[in-house]
Amino acid sequence: MSTNKKVRALIPVFTIDMGGIPIKQALPTTKVNQVDPFLLLHHGKLKYRKHGKAIHQGIGPHPHRGFSPVTFIVNGEIHHRDSRGNNQIAKKGEVQWMHAGSGIIHSERPSQKLVDQNEYNEFVQLWINSPAAKKMQPPKYQYIPEDEIPKFHSGDNQVCTKLIAGTYGDLKGKIIAESELLILWSTANGPGKGTFDLPKGFSAMLYTINGEIKLKNYGKVEKECLVVFENEGDQITVETMDATEFLILCGAPLNEKMVQQGPFVMNSETEILEAMRDYQMGKMGILIEE
Repeated sequence: MSTNKKVRALIPVFTIDMGGIPIKQALPTTKVNQVDPFLLLHHGKLKYRKHGKAIHQGIGPHPHRGFSPVTFIVNGEIHHRDSRGNNQIAKKGEVQWMHAGSGIIHSERPSQKLVDQNEYNEFVQLWINSPAAKKMQPPKYQYIPEDEIPKFHSGDNQVCTKLIAGTYGDLKGKIIAESELLILWSTANGPGKGTFDLPKGFSAMLYTINGEIKLKNYGKVEKECLVVFENEGDQITVETMDATEFLILCGAPLNEKMVQQGPFVMNSETEILEAMRDYQMGKMGILIEE
């Protein structure tokens, strides 16, 4: 018999300065540092100089090691380039999934078309820790076009959900992840109600991108809030009132020691020093944008 998950924490976003770019952050906070295996959740909305080159705007080349930065494109087009030769533009409703593994350098720019049209990018970026055994695997980049992402609907047909990673019922997500995950991206155009079965024992969160929701046995959750659930229970029921968009993020806890220094997430201080050295020595490759 299914039991409803209880809310452990409700975290409204707060704005941080990321190298001159204002970004909304829901995780980490002083109260909730991480929700194993999830390390960070950022929500950004970026405007660009209309007559500037796209290749000089957005977020320039930077390294990562030991985790997966995952980007959900809420609006616009994000141009991903990396030191492994991947060069790809993802559009609204799509996901860029990169396992940094042993080390990679990437950039996240607007497309030139987006800049020319004077449009904006809106995105949510999630950092997912990798198990120790997979941190030094070769990096890989995954992208699934919108029309190839598996989808399912709520009983009333009002809430449409994309299965990004993991399995749900008979559906299987196309993203190959480094640990056990269930990542769902839901939208509703108006009033609707969806009940979601979540894996037992997984860490679970819900992030409201746009619109507000009502959670069964809890109440209203406004937009741009992160709900962290208790591990007990295996079901949540979400009610929407207006146009709404939210993410459901579930993962099996890794229960491993974690050490983070900026863009590197490893299991010991020594491994962090090695990551810095390898980056400086060029072992994570070189990204020449063109």
